[in-house]
Amino acid sequence: MEDVYCPKGRSRRRLESFTFLHYFKVELFNRVINTQVQELGDRFDNVNTKLLECLSCLHPHDSFSTFNKEKLIEFARFYPLEFDELANIPFLSSSLSNFIVDVRADSDFVNLKSISDLALKMVEKRKNIVYLMVYLLIKLTLLLSVATANVERVFSAMTFVKDKLHNRISDYCFNACMLTYVERDIFEKIDDEDIMQYFQARRIEECFCNCSIVIA
Repeated sequence: MEDVYCPKGRSRRRLESFTFLHYFKVELFNRVINTQVQELGDRFDNVNTKLLECLSCLHPHDSFSTFNKEKLIEFARFYPLEFDELANIPFLSSSLSNFIVDVRADSDFVNLKSISDLALKMVEKRKNIVYLMVYLLIKLTLLLSVATANVERVFSAMTFVKDKLHNRISDYCFNACMLTYVERDIFEKIDDEDIMQYFQARRIEECFCNCSIVIA
């Protein structure tokens, strides 16, 4: 690692004198880190980054060392339908203060490894009833990753469904194609005969409705 680094195809006489250790630590390592930071910045906007920072404050490792009440309240404000600014946010603030004192003093919450373990332990100890707003915050945290993954999955599927042959497809038909493609595991279990009978029943029902309108 202390030898002079020489790139392939270049003469040693015209090289800057730096070692393999310098090359791997500075030239290569920093370049990889900068690329990763740029990719993360392109993929996650400021809102998503803020959400990730806030939800990490609920992680139970090391006796809730990352707990931050202000960031958790900021996280709750992203869900105004669940947390009203006048009624729920002040109650959540006091609940978070009591919650962190309670769980840090309880030995059952010491060795938890993840937020999902925290949710299970709260239900087991019935603290989900005592700290109702905190438990709601934990549920939203657990749902966030699943919801984000489903959205990314749908956007990826759009590139396969809406190709050059379907560039003029109607919104109704496109939604139907997207639904059958994304949930194809469920649709593969449905028998073709059941689908035919369903549409035949709808056709008969539509004809009956049209006849009733004409008679009226």
